Amino acid sequence: MLALYDYHLPDALVAQEPARPRDSARLLVVREALEDRGVLDLPDFLRPGDVMVVNDTRVIPARLRARRGEARVEVLLNRAEGDGTWHALLRNARRVKVGDTLAIEGSEAIARVLARPEGGTAILDFGSDPAALEQALAAGEMPLPPYIHRDAPRGADREDYQTLFAARPGAVAAPTASLHFTPRLLAALEAKGVQRATVTLHVGAGTFLPVRDDDIGKHRMHAEWCELTEAAAATINTARAEGRRILCCGTTALRLLETAAMGIEDRRSPIPPFRGLTELFITPGFRFRAADLLLTNFHLPKSTLMMLVAAFAGLGRIQAAYAHAVAQGYRFFSYGDATLLERAA
Repeated sequence: MLALYDYHLPDALVAQEPARPRDSARLLVVREALEDRGVLDLPDFLRPGDVMVVNDTRVIPARLRARRGEARVEVLLNRAEGDGTWHALLRNARRVKVGDTLAIEGSEAIARVLARPEGGTAILDFGSDPAALEQALAAGEMPLPPYIHRDAPRGADREDYQTLFAARPGAVAAPTASLHFTPRLLAALEAKGVQRATVTLHVGAGTFLPVRDDDIGKHRMHAEWCELTEAAAATINTARAEGRRILCCGTTALRLLETAAMGIEDRRSPIPPFRGLTELFITPGFRFRAADLLLTNFHLPKSTLMMLVAAFAGLGRIQAAYAHAVAQGYRFFSYGDATLLERAA
């Protein structure tokens, strides 16, 4: 039932910019009891040999302004399809049809509409010359989520909405749990003996889409491209075989690992490398095979990510944690505070 994942959140608690410094954000530790701490305390809850899995995706300025003749169209690039083509979400585009061309404002780039699969989506072709897409992105805006309000784009968001690990361009939303990391926090984790494995999941715009059907089983996730390399899988598998814990920094890292681990029966069996698309929708009852701990921000009511954290930590614990966070004035969503969740038995 969808109402189980709802909660009341005062608008004043929706963070409009990150904590400064980033690692000064608060951390709600969710285990048998709740504990109010700070992100800098994260090493206190980890052990030597634990493996921290981070997502190295880089957010691109994917929000483009375009024209179809005299009509203005907003384009949100969602997922690279290869050879200069992109799956995109369109606004003000009811009359846009296959074969139309969209002129990207602020650049000389042109995108041809190859397909209109469903609803407000389209497959756009920027051509085989990479320079055309580069021009389009140079004119683009950072795709901040709709609950972060800006009268005009802020230059600071190009850095604020990027994690310390960002290396591989392709995301249209940040893996926000990693926004809290700073060099001094990484140094403290390394001093504790925490290892790190790097994966990639290019976060798509579907991360912000609400679940609308009361029967959550009818919801369908947007596909997102991801990769677990042989090297990262080896680091993770060695730890699992030795009984060491896996901390996923963000729901994106967790969804990728659990996608790769589907079908594994023994939790210590090796997770194979993976490269491709994931549409994994995690809801209560899901059997976790890879992750032991999850660092994640607070999520939107009735969202797929609320269902994921409820599946991971237990619905009752999550309901209590969110009620506590609201009462204690924690900051919510992408630029907000963090939670550290222990996997329910």
